[in-house]
Amino acid sequence: MLQGILIIVVFLVIAALMMTKKIPTLLALPLMAVIICIIAGVPAVGTDAEGNAIGWLQTVVENGTVRMGSAIMAVIFGAWLGQLMNKTGVTENIIKKSAELGGDRPLVVTLIMVVAVAILFTTLSGLGSIIMVGSIVLPILVSVGVPAISAACIFLMAFTTGLTFNIANWKSFSSIFGLEIEQIKSFEIYLLIATLIATLVLVFVEFKKNGVKFAFSAPVSDVPETRQLKGVAGTLAMLTPLVPILLVALLKVPVVPAFVAGIIWVLVFTSKSFSKAMNLLVKTCYDGITDAGPAVILMIGIGILYLAVTHSMVKEVLNPFLLAVIPSNRIAYIIFFSLLAPLSLYRGPMNLFGLGSGIAALVIGLGTLSPLAVMGAFLAAERIQGCGDPTNTQNVWTANFAEVDVNTITKKLPYLWVIAALCGAQRTFISDFL
Repeated sequence: MLQGILIIVVFLVIAALMMTKKIPTLLALPLMAVIICIIAGVPAVGTDAEGNAIGWLQTVVENGTVRMGSAIMAVIFGAWLGQLMNKTGVTENIIKKSAELGGDRPLVVTLIMVVAVAILFTTLSGLGSIIMVGSIVLPILVSVGVPAISAACIFLMAFTTGLTFNIANWKSFSSIFGLEIEQIKSFEIYLLIATLIATLVLVFVEFKKNGVKFAFSAPVSDVPETRQLKGVAGTLAMLTPLVPILLVALLKVPVVPAFVAGIIWVLVFTSKSFSKAMNLLVKTCYDGITDAGPAVILMIGIGILYLAVTHSMVKEVLNPFLLAVIPSNRIAYIIFFSLLAPLSLYRGPMNLFGLGSGIAALVIGLGTLSPLAVMGAFLAAERIQGCGDPTNTQNVWTANFAEVDVNTITKKLPYLWVIAALCGAQRTFISDFL
């Protein structure tokens, strides 16, 4: 029991170091994995009676670097497609066409922007895409009278809505929970609906509270000129974000081939010559890998931590402690995880791209809750993290661009906690407890 308590203390200490930005997450996760193994008595190098490796250098560090290999490839190919959409003008055209549909009606423009941003981020990823989309959408919202803080929150909520159906993320969650993508998708549909409703509520509340017309600081004319995509080819090119989603969701095509299909699709309908298409293909590949770099490094750390907490010797130490803490009936489970949902902030224990990946693996390993129920709790909590975490690069950039305080954005989005509680409860009631 003492070893289990020490491991929990390590979790808390390293979480505090991450929250206070003393150490970066990409270093904190593998460091935590190694310390946990040492506390549990896992040897650095060794084999069992059958000759199988049991040392943490082999089974945790070495194997952990490739534990999420398929998810890493999905992120890279998704970023590649996102770069192609950016470079060919598909992204800007979707936004501009959407704004034109709204005319001079602020509420209509705002609602169309929400839909456009959500659709774009089913495919786009990385800070580069956030900057490009945000630098167009935010001035449009402000120019029609939406206050800067409201525009920032609406943009981030729309971004999180689209991220729900980002199939590269589905692949990551599939690896973490050991579930099929179809099972992830079935729950993400509920999250999508709930997040979209919360976003619409935010829009109407902000319009009701602030009125419609306000002074603006960034006219639409300040937005850079966009390369126009015209005709049938242009229209088909703007359908690019839907191509991989439809292939995965409807035709059950694997994630990476679906992204490849999207890459081919956008090249076919935007390229003027074969040589230019090939040059663009190569350049965006390099840019996409650069864009995906931070997520890839983070996933390597997640894989190492996952294998550390699922190591047989570590589980033997931690299980008695967790059995005493984790609830095993539905009502207690809903209350427990609903109250703890804000711990997804600051890379906390409910954050799947922080400590949460390890915690989720431990909870599933106990066998008292089904993987589906655990998935529901953690993915629901990700609603708070997605656009509410002040440490997110998208939050920091958006706040800076809109000239508002990043913490004000977090305080302005209580809708997120409600979503987390309701969606976690929904998944709990339709999941079978073991």
